Amino acid sequence: MIYLDGSAGGGQMLRTALALSMATGQAFRMVHIRGQRRKPGLMRQHLTCVKAACEISTGTAIGMEIGSTDLTFHPGEVRSGDYHFAIGTAGSTSLLFQTLLPALLLTDAPSRLRLEGGTHNPLAPPFEFLDRVFLPAMRRMGADATISLVESGFAPVGGGIIESIVNPCARLAPCAFLARGELQDLRIRVPSRYLSAVIGQRMLEAALERFPGSDADVDVREPGPGRGVCCLVEAVFEHTAELTSSFGEQGVSAEKVGARAAKAMHDFIGSGAVVGRQLADQLLLPMALAGVGRFTTMAPDAHVPTNIAVIERFLPVKFGITEAARSTRMITVVGA
Repeated sequence: MIYLDGSAGGGQMLRTALALSMATGQAFRMVHIRGQRRKPGLMRQHLTCVKAACEISTGTAIGMEIGSTDLTFHPGEVRSGDYHFAIGTAGSTSLLFQTLLPALLLTDAPSRLRLEGGTHNPLAPPFEFLDRVFLPAMRRMGADATISLVESGFAPVGGGIIESIVNPCARLAPCAFLARGELQDLRIRVPSRYLSAVIGQRMLEAALERFPGSDADVDVREPGPGRGVCCLVEAVFEHTAELTSSFGEQGVSAEKVGARAAKAMHDFIGSGAVVGRQLADQLLLPMALAGVGRFTTMAPDAHVPTNIAVIERFLPVKFGITEAARSTRMITVVGA
């Protein structure tokens, strides 16, 4: 039994623990779950991750209820199959998908996932990030998974649907992300639903003013549940990709939302880093399962050290973070 203190971080610590517990067969107990959050304990999106982990791994959990700050999880045998999980809120389908993916890769047959909830949520990577940035990086490590968007689900209503096919992968391969190559394309998209076309256009123009793109458009996603808008800026390089996002909110001008996404991309490209901050956090677990890997990124956010602390409890690996060129960081993982 692995004992974990969740007071240092948020839901990512729990999702990482669930993913590694299923992948390694080790049980864990986490106390003080989301201890630093305004509302500690399990929210509906976290509870859905626990229930889904129980189902795909024939596992059991104690403390599986809304608001619980203490959870014990015992995994069983991970089984491939056709699975359908609904969060019931705008909680992120992207984060649920990333929780289940490592274990399903290690099964002996393909699996199908249908996940319902939020697909465009300001507190998580949007669907396009999974499709255009995360999964291509995973494919470099040997993972074979595809994902499709059935319905966009904006916060706070949700109602989005993503589907995925995950094929078996005997072992993730070591990989280094050390060169991004030449910039090949820059795309800006403004997905919008049930809002004035003028709002989306203002957002797009503000992003273009800050960072001109070769392919830019307002993408009206109607009909569908709820309303919402966001700005997605995607840079495609020879060897990698990055996507930054900013979401519409009350009291914030369309121009500011568009400028935020464009500035984030401007900062990433100017840094010279190969991996963006979101992808850096998400590569830690698969690289640890591979046993070795490295990449350069911008100065990491607070998710990275808490994520590393959980990973090192489950796997015999050690991470290192060192200074690299132009104030970037080199993150490495090797077998302990």
